Amino acid sequence: MTTPPRVDYQTHPSQYRHWKLKFEGPVATLAADFDENAGLRPGYKLKLNSYDLGVDIELNDAVNRIRFEHPEVRTVVVTSAKEKVFCSGANIFMLGVSSHAWKVNFCKFTNETRNGFEDSSQHSGLKFLAAVNGACAGGGYELALACDEIILVDDRSSAVSLPEVPLLGVLPGTGGLTRVTDKRHVRHDLADIFCTTSEGVRGQKAKDWRLVDAIAKPAVFAQKVQERALELAQQSDRPANGRGVALTPLQREIEADALRYAHVAVEIDRTRRVATWTFKAPAGPQPQDIAAIEAAGAAWYPLALARELEDAILSMRTNELEIGTWLLKTEGDAAAVLASDAVLLANRNHWLVRETIGLLRRTFSRLDVSSRSLFALIEPGSCFAGSLLELALACDRSWQLALPDDEARAPKITVAEANFGLLPMVTGQSRLGRRFYDEQPALDAVRAKAGQALDADAAFALGLVTSNPDDIDWDDEVRIAIEERVAMSPDALTGMEANLRFNGPENMFTRVFGRLTAWQNWIFQRPNAVGEKGALKVYGKGDKAAFDWNRV
Repeated sequence: MTTPPRVDYQTHPSQYRHWKLKFEGPVATLAADFDENAGLRPGYKLKLNSYDLGVDIELNDAVNRIRFEHPEVRTVVVTSAKEKVFCSGANIFMLGVSSHAWKVNFCKFTNETRNGFEDSSQHSGLKFLAAVNGACAGGGYELALACDEIILVDDRSSAVSLPEVPLLGVLPGTGGLTRVTDKRHVRHDLADIFCTTSEGVRGQKAKDWRLVDAIAKPAVFAQKVQERALELAQQSDRPANGRGVALTPLQREIEADALRYAHVAVEIDRTRRVATWTFKAPAGPQPQDIAAIEAAGAAWYPLALARELEDAILSMRTNELEIGTWLLKTEGDAAAVLASDAVLLANRNHWLVRETIGLLRRTFSRLDVSSRSLFALIEPGSCFAGSLLELALACDRSWQLALPDDEARAPKITVAEANFGLLPMVTGQSRLGRRFYDEQPALDAVRAKAGQALDADAAFALGLVTSNPDDIDWDDEVRIAIEERVAMSPDALTGMEANLRFNGPENMFTRVFGRLTAWQNWIFQRPNAVGEKGALKVYGKGDKAAFDWNRV
């Protein structure tokens, strides 16, 4: 069996095959013009603006460039460059020929990209307007749903639809059902009709049912979109004269068993099915003010770390499916990490720092929702402090080496202000809040020790680490834990970890990911969808799906 080529999540507008990006003052326009012959894998054509992973890799890149390179942009208009079609959703033939793992990881990435629209709208004032100028189905409507508002052309033919249930025997995979109810508050009986009607809803009915915010006749559609885009822009505080930062290509080395960046390294042990991640603290003089941060640009440590970590997570998720356990380590000067965090906190209201915090927040959240076992190893030379301590707090378990007779070598962790809400999970909780169920006595005890370097016994007493073995027990305890973990069912671990990691308050984002993990994961494997006569398999072949009528 031929190994498919690695998926690379790095791209540049000069390499885009699917999106056209235009800037006009405070408004950027992202126009979908998908090249049907430029699918990421062979075996399908991206007709009618249907998309695959390659399309969304470009979309993720484009939105990040708007965030960082164009601070003057306050509204992003998402529309289509094709006649009579906005977007017909995920390419069905791509789904039909893809493995189960590919489908689920594809859905997870598209969810994160769309959730990022809402994250930027909430936290950094970047607004999104869907200008639906043609047929809008499935994932295409899910893309529109992620925007702040939707304007639909009222041309008697253009409709919005979620046809996955009647046509394909699956569910919308990118939060469609959840956003229809939780975000747009479509009445549940109307939503039931909408989600079981393949032809969709158009015109005034779409507006009356709350499926869109406004409609406009073709003659005035462009004008209405422009007017509303400018009105949304007035709600934003992104600076008209900000100095953008070019997202220069990442400096990385990709080896057969390793990924190496300036601040992140991943070493893969295929025999043990384990990857060891090492995160480096900043080294050398670091920017202390906005002018120096702008001068550093994409090389500024927090921004560089976020970009490298994002690329590494996405690469490992997609390209290394059998590497199920990730061991997280750090190295360097904890004081340098805390000093970098202090600059972030002091300047958090500046647009560039705010966007960097946003990228860190979204990237750490990618770690939370990765279907991998996460173990933190806190060893001599570690720098789990402040923002880098978030990595350990994200883990399923953590070990901190106790060296009571060697104070100088004993690894320490340091809780700081950055751990109390600067980089929340998708639940809106801090990872400390999640850890202690927001119980105030436990959080107060931790806060009382903020800024202090805590050895293994002190950290264990506060409940900040799972185990504090000494150097006699360390090797065996860690080895046995890893061996036990990699021997367990990956399916069961994925479900267990998702349940335990998200033990706090629910919101729309957690419901989107939870339903993807449980419902879609299950339905995508059922014969009614992917069996020989399953709806997804026979679509477009002229055959009728054969269903097992048992309700399970």
